Amino acid sequence: MVLVDRFGRKVTNLRISLTERCNYRCFFCHGEGQINFKRREMNPEEIERLVRIASSLDIKKVKLTGGEPTIRDDIVEIVRRIKPYTTDLSMTTNGSIMYRLAEPLKEAGLDRVNISFHTIDRKNYKRITGYDLFEQVIRGIEKSAELFYPVKLNMTVMRGINEHEIWDMIEFAAEKGVVLQLIELEAPRELEETEFFKTFFYPLKPVERELEQMATRIKERTLHRRRKYFIPTRQGEVEVEVVRSMHNTIFCANCTRLRVTSDGYLKTCIYRNDNLIDFLTPMRDGASDEDIVELFKKAVEIREPYWR
Repeated sequence: MVLVDRFGRKVTNLRISLTERCNYRCFFCHGEGQINFKRREMNPEEIERLVRIASSLDIKKVKLTGGEPTIRDDIVEIVRRIKPYTTDLSMTTNGSIMYRLAEPLKEAGLDRVNISFHTIDRKNYKRITGYDLFEQVIRGIEKSAELFYPVKLNMTVMRGINEHEIWDMIEFAAEKGVVLQLIELEAPRELEETEFFKTFFYPLKPVERELEQMATRIKERTLHRRRKYFIPTRQGEVEVEVVRSMHNTIFCANCTRLRVTSDGYLKTCIYRNDNLIDFLTPMRDGASDEDIVELFKKAVEIREPYWR
């Protein structure tokens, strides 16, 4: 069974937030769009059950996020449990513990990793994250690049913070043999006029035009129709992807993702919190697999593009 929403979009990806806890204090963090958290987290058995049921609905691509997923003591167990139900299992992390976790995560079945890395300047790194773990993260990037393919660096580009580092970051990604994702600062409509957003938002469309002119070749991803640019550098060719979700109707029209909050809700969109579906309470109250399937169907039925 394949789930398709009212707009003809197949749901094939599940993005699971494992925890709201984090060992960083990034000032711009969107927290996966979660607000009003319940103080609970899914245990490994519950996560495995959810992924198993999702897999029966042909949702087999899973990304683990947080907070920071690697601060969970059972992260390796979680990966090991859910791997059999996936065709693509990835994780987004700040990379601070990957220097020692990369090997056990690879052995447990993790396929690839995204590391949030917004600057190649140590002082700027501490300014952004609140902690001076720059060298530790570099070790984590290098260790991950030895074991996983692809490794993607997620760089949220912000005006006055790191927009001047884009081209240096492209060279850095080429040197380390990883992919660079340039990401626009995200916000729901009601926050677009805040001083924070107006101060730090940096539009990436002009950057994308430059990349298009420089690229030796261009590919398009199925997810969100995002484009991948292959850019020549002193270190060789490097892949650069641009993530522009703000006011991007193409981005939303091609979304295949359903989200899971750390406190056990199905979430249809990072920007929306008015249509969450609680599955963890029913699960803990003895709901059958068929009951959970119906909750998946309900979540997909109410999905709609945020920008259209």
